[in-house]
Amino acid sequence: MSPAVIHIVDDDESLRTALVRLVEALGHEARGYATTGDFLLNLPEDRHGCVLLDVQLPGPSGLDLQAALGGKGIALPVIVMTGHPDVAASVRAMKAGAVDFLTKPIDRPALLEALSHALTRDLTRRTAAAEAEALRSRFAGLSTVERNVFDGIVVGRLNKQIADDLGIAERTVKLHRARLMEKLGVDSAAELGRLAERLTLAGVE
Repeated sequence: MSPAVIHIVDDDESLRTALVRLVEALGHEARGYATTGDFLLNLPEDRHGCVLLDVQLPGPSGLDLQAALGGKGIALPVIVMTGHPDVAASVRAMKAGAVDFLTKPIDRPALLEALSHALTRDLTRRTAAAEAEALRSRFAGLSTVERNVFDGIVVGRLNKQIADDLGIAERTVKLHRARLMEKLGVDSAAELGRLAERLTLAGVE
């Protein structure tokens, strides 16, 4: 796997430089931005990573950028930093999904822990998304009849009942059942039921 990319948004050049060096020393790739505008003009490609985000920035604040990320469909985990502890800002950031809220001067162990949590969260999200996409792809490979048979199986219909529903022979249902189970990589009706639940979670009807 490629190194994680840590996006550091902070107008304090000395701190930003120090954080870039620290992140690179940890084996990650670091990219620094002085303002919200700098980040939005250089939107990152879809790579594993997270955002270290200062609350107080010239122009739109860090919290404004956090909201903009969600609006643009950028799901990178966010770690918020501030030199002026603010309970309201902390609550707003955490409600918006921030992984952690760090107070400057940044405590190295706390930063390392926050980065670890953020990167683990991002990796978990990406893994789940990849699995859901693979599942959608397998389901898309079913024929219309196979989907109809699938629907019958997961609601507990017997082969004969499915055959009557579809107006086809029972042996044809058995054939389609075997084929769809092979395509979906399952061996039993129970597994099909669990797979149907996962398809629903993946947004497949």
